[in-house]
Amino acid sequence: MRLFTTIAALRCYLNSEKSAASNLQIGLVPTMGALHSGHLSLIQRARQENAIVVVSIFVNPLQFGPKEDFQDYPRNLEQDRLLCEQAGVDVIFVPSELEMFGKSGIDAGNSEIPVLKLIDPSFLTQVVPPVAMTSVLCGKSRPGHFQGVAAIVTKLLSLVQPTRAYFGQKDAQQVAIIRQLVADFNLPVQIVACPIAREASGLAMSSRNQYLTQEQKQQASVLYRALQQGLKTFSSGDRTAKEILAVVKSEVAQESAIQLEYAELVDPNSLIPLEVVKTAGLLAVAAKIGSTRLIDNMMIRNRLPIVAIDGPAGSGKSTVTRKVAQVLGLSYLDTGAMYRAVTWLAMTTNTPISDEFAIAELVNSSYLEYNLDPASGLTLKINGEDVTEAIRSLEVTARVSEIAAVPAVREFLVEQQRRCGKIGGIVAEGRDIGTNVFPDAELKIFLTASVKERSRRRLLELKDADRANISLEQLERDIALRDEKDSTREVSPLRKAADAVEIETDGLTIAEVIDRIVGLYKQRIVNSY
Repeated sequence: MRLFTTIAALRCYLNSEKSAASNLQIGLVPTMGALHSGHLSLIQRARQENAIVVVSIFVNPLQFGPKEDFQDYPRNLEQDRLLCEQAGVDVIFVPSELEMFGKSGIDAGNSEIPVLKLIDPSFLTQVVPPVAMTSVLCGKSRPGHFQGVAAIVTKLLSLVQPTRAYFGQKDAQQVAIIRQLVADFNLPVQIVACPIAREASGLAMSSRNQYLTQEQKQQASVLYRALQQGLKTFSSGDRTAKEILAVVKSEVAQESAIQLEYAELVDPNSLIPLEVVKTAGLLAVAAKIGSTRLIDNMMIRNRLPIVAIDGPAGSGKSTVTRKVAQVLGLSYLDTGAMYRAVTWLAMTTNTPISDEFAIAELVNSSYLEYNLDPASGLTLKINGEDVTEAIRSLEVTARVSEIAAVPAVREFLVEQQRRCGKIGGIVAEGRDIGTNVFPDAELKIFLTASVKERSRRRLLELKDADRANISLEQLERDIALRDEKDSTREVSPLRKAADAVEIETDGLTIAEVIDRIVGLYKQRIVNSY
């Protein structure tokens, strides 16, 4: 593990790593130090998904108000360094204020004053997020805070140029603002929001928890209980903000040591206050205990469940997913068919699949029509032409992984898939459904089988369709090669989601696999809906 304090050294390292490996995946975990288990869960996720993990440690003065705890904010670099090393971090970036802001942020007329006192935002280029997003929730009591956050995050994304950047869902307003920033500036980075890590009492983990006594920690756990009561009210059928927030405020009021700053129900993306939860809502609270300010939140969803089924090629996902959807009375979303449709389009228009620029132009000039209603028959059209059967040819099958590896194709189709799942009620299958498309799916399954078993099944399918003009040995080589391509591709590689249930299907019948998934659905979901 390397520790850098200068931008020059960080860039030198990253440039060297990029020159040594093509399509290098870099994960960035921006922090202010004082690392705890919540930070470590972000690092662990980054470690699973990237070749290089960079953790930045910088207590950003721009996001602290004049009466906030900038001077007292906990700092323990040696402990942070040890935790990062144990977690497998490749680089820690620990710049000074002068290194991050340079002379432009320094009042040159007061050169004798410590640098810490000299940061002046009026001398710096500002990044101003939408006022509608910064004037609500924490923005009401922390003017300028999110501008400071946006400035430093933009700078870190520019310096590291990561593939993915990881943030905790505890700071949900920050996550929403950063996602908007990335979208508005078309920055080539995926913002990954990771679940809130909690102490045994339910208190959301925070570096500021170090300020609390054990008694105060126990008292502060009322915030999580209040959110749970709000969720319970919502689940009972009352979708109105008025009733949900009344329950939250009533629960917090039972703990006299807590001073509630706000309890709000907003759209999780735009942060616009909601009166009724139609699809999804962010239930958020902020409060003080003593002089310590704490925040917490919970997502509530007014949608039907989503079942995400991932796994390697030939593991039986399509057959199983379609039948599981039938048994559960849900719609079937065959995401693989979408990639096949784009592959078919490229081949029939003689667009070279190796030409990523032409493929990007082609897909973003096209439109998909997908019928999810199993009662009327599942069909897929691209640019008005029904390709439901044509996309199953061996020729399309042989090229689909190449199309799936094109970032522009995946971005286009992931957006289409998420739209299909907005109201839920679907069973979707693919190779990154639970990890990328629907990371909040209520049930995630990872179907797998040995290469030999998957090849045998594929050969039987081809024989049934009178297309068995290929040997079992060739099928094994093809499937093994596809596994390698899918698991090492740059964008959304095939992998099992951390919270997915793995089902090894060797020796199992289709009926047995379906029964197992349906049983998991009933066990985990039915009782909560």
